[in-house]
Amino acid sequence: MTAKSPHALVTGGAGFIGSHLVERLLAGGDRVVVIDDLSTGSLQNLACVVSQPGLTFVKSKISACEDLAKYVAGAHSIYHLAAAVGVELVVKSPIHVLEANLWETEVLLSAAAAHPVPFLLTSTSEVYGKSLQPAFNEEDDLLIGPPHQSRWSYACSKLMDEFLAMAYWRERKLPVRVARLFNTVGPRQTGRYGMVLPRFIASARAGKPLKVYGDGLQTRCFCYVADTVEALMRLQSTSAAVGGVFNVGGTEEITIRQLAQSVIEVLGSGSGVEYVSYSEAYAPGFEDMRRRKPDVARLERVTGFRPNTPLRRIIERTAGLS
Repeated sequence: MTAKSPHALVTGGAGFIGSHLVERLLAGGDRVVVIDDLSTGSLQNLACVVSQPGLTFVKSKISACEDLAKYVAGAHSIYHLAAAVGVELVVKSPIHVLEANLWETEVLLSAAAAHPVPFLLTSTSEVYGKSLQPAFNEEDDLLIGPPHQSRWSYACSKLMDEFLAMAYWRERKLPVRVARLFNTVGPRQTGRYGMVLPRFIASARAGKPLKVYGDGLQTRCFCYVADTVEALMRLQSTSAAVGGVFNVGGTEEITIRQLAQSVIEVLGSGSGVEYVSYSEAYAPGFEDMRRRKPDVARLERVTGFRPNTPLRRIIERTAGLS
């Protein structure tokens, strides 16, 4: 691939969501450059497409990529998915999380602004913090916890990414879009960093108890990865999305206790449910949100799309049953 060949640049493209995005872009005829240091991603996630001539894979941090300027200059769009993710990683490696989420984003934004290249930043529902709104709206005030709780360092790092992206839009006219992702799940997601659905599925298959943290009455909404990818691509291709922040997530709310029971039922498992305190699972004083549901009206209004895969089908597909 030459520097002048038009391509999509995907950072974190060997990760769970990134690999599904790469597959979709390639299937649509795009050439794709992936930059990923494989710190949390895996080449196995790209196994189905790694030999395709339209894919160039670069194992590197963004900040250490010698040819970053070339790859950015040759891109027709940039999808920035590279980030430190997962509650367990956030608790155990807070310095890595802050460095990865702040510095790498700044380097990429600066490179993109030199051209400028349409830039989509993936953020997270964590930025809503301890908000008690029944459904989170992009215009809501954000309520972040204290700095001695490492969970909030992740939320703040992603929120600073958003502020940086908006600053580049206002001052440098870089056409940015921000997507706040809510609990995306699907095939290839690992439970290694605390992701709840793959963790439950692995336990149900092994006949082990499904470990529910806290009382299990906290609620979440889960979004199938193909729906997330569809939303990201629509946002990137919609001019009305430039300079905007958008929730991307499912709206079918379920308690974690109910999710565990649903996984057991779908897999026909004999597993039970075991309740584990947050202090035992993570660290003393760990704070969790009781409810996290997105308002996706803005996404639907601007792109004409809203995630709609039913939860039972999501569980089946994530478990490889359909």
